[in-house]
Amino acid sequence: MEGLLGRQGAEGFVVPTLFVIRGVDQGSRFELEGPILRLGRDSSNAVQLHDTEVSRQHAEIRCLDDQFSISDLDSSNGTFVNGRRIQHQPLQTGDQIQIGGTSILFTGRLEEADDLAHAVDIGLAQEDGDSSRIVHTVSQEEGSKIFDARAEAPQNSWLARARSNLQIMYRTALAVSHTLDIDQLLQRIMELIFEWVECDRGCILLMDSENKVLQPRVHRSRDRRRVEDKITISKTILDYVIGKNEGVITSDARLDDRWDAAGSILQMGIREAICVPMQGRYDVVGAIYIDTSTTPQHYLKQGGSAKFTEDHLKLMIAIGHQAALAVEDTRYYSAMVQAERLAAVGQTIATLSHHIKNILQGIRGGSYLIEMGLNEHDEEIVRKGWNIVDKNQNKISAMVLDMLTFSKEREPDLVPADLNGTVGDVIELMQVRAKELEVRLDWQPDATLPELVFDPEGIHRAVLNVVTNAIDAVAEDEPPGRVTVRTAYDAAGPTARIVVEDDGPGIPADQKELLFTAFVSSRKSRGTGLGLPVSQKIVQEHGGKILVESQPGHGARFTIELPANLTASEEPAPDATSKTAQHG
Repeated sequence: MEGLLGRQGAEGFVVPTLFVIRGVDQGSRFELEGPILRLGRDSSNAVQLHDTEVSRQHAEIRCLDDQFSISDLDSSNGTFVNGRRIQHQPLQTGDQIQIGGTSILFTGRLEEADDLAHAVDIGLAQEDGDSSRIVHTVSQEEGSKIFDARAEAPQNSWLARARSNLQIMYRTALAVSHTLDIDQLLQRIMELIFEWVECDRGCILLMDSENKVLQPRVHRSRDRRRVEDKITISKTILDYVIGKNEGVITSDARLDDRWDAAGSILQMGIREAICVPMQGRYDVVGAIYIDTSTTPQHYLKQGGSAKFTEDHLKLMIAIGHQAALAVEDTRYYSAMVQAERLAAVGQTIATLSHHIKNILQGIRGGSYLIEMGLNEHDEEIVRKGWNIVDKNQNKISAMVLDMLTFSKEREPDLVPADLNGTVGDVIELMQVRAKELEVRLDWQPDATLPELVFDPEGIHRAVLNVVTNAIDAVAEDEPPGRVTVRTAYDAAGPTARIVVEDDGPGIPADQKELLFTAFVSSRKSRGTGLGLPVSQKIVQEHGGKILVESQPGHGARFTIELPANLTASEEPAPDATSKTAQHG
């Protein structure tokens, strides 16, 4: 049950998790280990989100006696649970948390249920000694009529039962709509069945898609002390339910009139069971089984009437149908995600092949010139060929570094450093390239910028990609233009900014939306299409953002905004802390 639910803990439970289902960090999963965990944009949070609408210290999740709750920390945009704004809210499995533009699915601590062979036994009735027999059956069509029983009951009785059934089905639909994992879904369905039906034990079995064999996935007993009790289900009954697509009520009571029923009952009591198919849109995906025991005294006291009725059976059929639809949807969603991943891999390989082919053609051309120069003993031709090979080697190196940075989930290596010094290193590195292209590169550092805590290597690469793009953009003009790089510090934020401004041709409106899309480059053969996406990823890992302003024909401005995390020596005095320690 790895994946959305997380790994299994040492006590046989699934570790509670948060799974990001929408937003910048979509697909990220965070395991909730520890009594207090904070969510926010700042890197000090156990759950760091790179959503600019999320406050630095946005919310807090606490765990007390395996019960989880979430509290808002006076965030700017608030915290929502299942669409309702909250200050403090207990969390249940399947709750959706909304903070900023990020939606997160909460999964609580669930009992691991991978291997239920010890708890559920499927055998032939004559082999396991089960004397149960089918006493009533209901088809799928009849089971759908749980709200239509006016002819069989007085108006008031029918209305009350219809309302009750409607509430049950509504809660079932609500439960299955909040789940993205089959095991979590089945656990919740079984919990709801135990709320609504007076049963003692239950299990849910799913059909293995390969060998078409029913496998137990959830097992529960109302008496937790008897959870080890093995449930024995007749394979004959299961075959009937799956083959006929009908729900059944079974009982081991002797129905033969020649039997002394009271005498038999006084010896062994009665066990009743309901078994229904999980019929989806296209096929039966499994079965739900519940049973209950009636003591001899209680059976005689109620005049020999059964606990399970036709209404129970119809309700269970409807629940089974809802569960089956949810299982199908979950499987379809998983298959769709896998298909999207494979399609993305294929698209990436095709795009990379195109880039690598262009680079190899350049290397081949340079090698041809080198060979020609060596044959003719012409050093100038050899030098030209080597320059071509060297440039394409640099392209391959840059592409590999960008691919590694873009694909790898990494935490910034935060250390105290000089942001002006880091950006200044980029300017020094790019001065040679700017001079070759006859581009003027100006550097205007902010002298008030204090020492900050950030990842110098990551920010160096992020700024390098943006500056490189700007130089290439203005180099296309005649004559080539100017690129200005400056830093700025806003103590009120506190925020540090790196501004890269050029007077080049600007960015067309249709290209502006694609700037941070992987493998999309406006630099033709000079770009890999990964530079800006890599810069954005690094900046977001720091809890920052990149802003773009441009008008065609009037240049472009890229602004990298970073949270100014001060070092200990730069922290404000205690009397000023209350003024700056604002959330968001």
